Amino acid sequence: MGLDQYAFVKDTLDQEEGEELAYWRKHPNLQGFMERLWRNRNEGSISGDFNCEQLPLSLEDIDLLESAVTNGMLPETHGFFFGGNSDEDYKEADLKFCAAAREALNAGKVVVYDSWW
Repeated sequence: MGLDQYAFVKDTLDQEEGEELAYWRKHPNLQGFMERLWRNRNEGSISGDFNCEQLPLSLEDIDLLESAVTNGMLPETHGFFFGGNSDEDYKEADLKFCAAAREALNAGKVVVYDSWW
């Protein structure tokens, strides 16, 4: 068991499945970043855990993520199944994801983050 995280590219948000754009295993601070986006977007209308929730990402979200990764500012996040801080281990992959996500979004695609723990 553990934290598995994915990003998919879809043609539309309601499309069942998409093409895998990225995969992370136990990158807790990325999970914390995405959970903050999810909670901010759904303020007052959600409760519970950010688990198995599809989060569509915008160009602005990708810009924020890229800045947080580049500047070592992903939020420290802990969870029983999350593992330890892996920001440096994933830094290059995170930046590659940001570039690929930006390219997909600029092409009119939808980029979705999903996680399971």
